[in-house]
Amino acid sequence: MNAATVTSGEATRPAPPSALRVARIVCVRDLRLAFRRREQLVQPLAFCALVVALFPLSITPELSRLRDIAPGVLWVAALLSSLLALEFLFRDDATDGTLEQYALSGRSLTWLLFAKTATHWLLTGVPLAVLSPLLGVALGVPAAVAPQVAAALLLGTVTLSLTGSIAAGLTLGVKRGGVLLSLLTLPLAVPVLIFGAQATSLALVNASFAAPMYMLAALAALGVTLAPLAAAAAVRISLE
Repeated sequence: MNAATVTSGEATRPAPPSALRVARIVCVRDLRLAFRRREQLVQPLAFCALVVALFPLSITPELSRLRDIAPGVLWVAALLSSLLALEFLFRDDATDGTLEQYALSGRSLTWLLFAKTATHWLLTGVPLAVLSPLLGVALGVPAAVAPQVAAALLLGTVTLSLTGSIAAGLTLGVKRGGVLLSLLTLPLAVPVLIFGAQATSLALVNASFAAPMYMLAALAALGVTLAPLAAAAAVRISLE
């Protein structure tokens, strides 16, 4: 009878939540915390707008000349703004012990960190892609190509967030690791800048930009596959 009772009790025990559900809970938690600290949400967008606004003042107000450098300016501004937000990706959770609890919870740390990285992209990459057409107007980018520019940035910032999560994990235990974070992330971001700026340049001249977009998609797929694993390994090393 006792064995039957134990078996019955085990049968009625609720199943643990799946990794996907736990990741969704972490994502919702991070979104709620982010909207409580709205200055961290506005800071990357304001920085990106300031960088773009300085170029017409420092070079020339002629839209024809600004249009030639617009792809590079937009992508460099997006990269620097993404780096600005990466410093807070794991730092707060590491400070209050949440990240250590994630590692000891028995859940997949890879999925948990992927959820945090996805939240970072939702809070920085998506707003930057939405803001890019407005910033492009200041650089002479025609409004007709705004969807193409936004699509390229939307795809490219996925890879920027994923590769940045690896560097954020490696610099987790370093005091004032913002400079080191930038030095680790910038070399990994070079392919994204090359293909992203090329896609934007082709869109400006109404040419087919499918080839660089395919490369951006390939980089994003590679990042989704490998970056969470590398970030989880980096965080475990930093927590030891």
